[in-house]
Amino acid sequence: MRLVTYSAHGRARVGAWIDDDRMIVDLAASAEPRAGAEDLRFASMQALIEAGPEALDVARAIVEAPGEFVVETQTVQLLAPLPRPVQFRDFLAFPDHLAGCNATLVELAALAAPDPDGVRAGAAAAGKLDTPKEFFLAPFYYNCNALTVVGPDAPIHWPAYSHFIDYELEMAAVIGTAGAQIKAADARSHIFGYTIFNDWSARDEQVRAMEAGPLGGPLPAKDFASTLGPCIVTADEFDDPYALEMTAYLNGERVGGGRSGSMHYRFETLIEYLTRGHAVCPGEVLGSGTVGTGCSLENRRLVRPGDTVELRIEGIGALRNQVLAPHLEDTLPDAFFPALGAAIARARQGAGAA
Repeated sequence: MRLVTYSAHGRARVGAWIDDDRMIVDLAASAEPRAGAEDLRFASMQALIEAGPEALDVARAIVEAPGEFVVETQTVQLLAPLPRPVQFRDFLAFPDHLAGCNATLVELAALAAPDPDGVRAGAAAAGKLDTPKEFFLAPFYYNCNALTVVGPDAPIHWPAYSHFIDYELEMAAVIGTAGAQIKAADARSHIFGYTIFNDWSARDEQVRAMEAGPLGGPLPAKDFASTLGPCIVTADEFDDPYALEMTAYLNGERVGGGRSGSMHYRFETLIEYLTRGHAVCPGEVLGSGTVGTGCSLENRRLVRPGDTVELRIEGIGALRNQVLAPHLEDTLPDAFFPALGAAIARARQGAGAA
């Protein structure tokens, strides 16, 4: 099933897409006559996830015979399918992404140096163009801000402290069944479904923060917005979730992407890693990290105010958002590397002033 959360008459409703996503069947309204009373299992996506397999069976039966409680997708506003995850963590699972980001930062340093070729050669000799060896020690992750999740077509209001816009094309798994000490071989049964995740990143703020070494990290660089959607596709819909094409588009033009199978750490491994010391719970979201070339920092295509970013994952759909950043209209250089360099310099100056 392709499950969505949408707004109708000021209330969030849970539905399932039918008719090639052109229509939505309202699960709560459809379930009430069957149950003879309000069916609280469909009060929210979180409630549906927590209700377990029996509720999903009821939802499947409704989808097979939708009845009268159906609306056109184009007449409603889609929200994030899981508007407030109970927990939200983002991993670094794609090694190519780190190598691509490092290559861009080395090139930025080279362009600013008296001897660009020397900088490039030195970086290559030192392994700075490769995936850091630390990546292979363990699945690193950070805790996302679950309070800033937004949905499809919602505008992204870029924070005033950042002057470099970036997106990140990720896949996310939603936990359906609680468990602790879960082995990777058993972990897929704990996954409710999959969705698309845009991990918006203020790159200038991130680079500045990471220069602090072990004290650094994403910090405000990723604290302002995360997009999930357009739907959660239940896990049973995928024969192989690691055979999916992932693509990023900027104003309708394909600018990057890869395949889900290039994950070094798959979701089953991530679940095993997380549950060594504590349980996972229904409604948790695990981000995959960015697929190779799935961000501006890697593909070196500058994102400007007013641009629309569209992320697609095969079998899930398309997730679109427009970036609004009025404070950048007159300050953003035209070319990628000048824009990145100026933004980082501005972030450093701002940190010093603070």
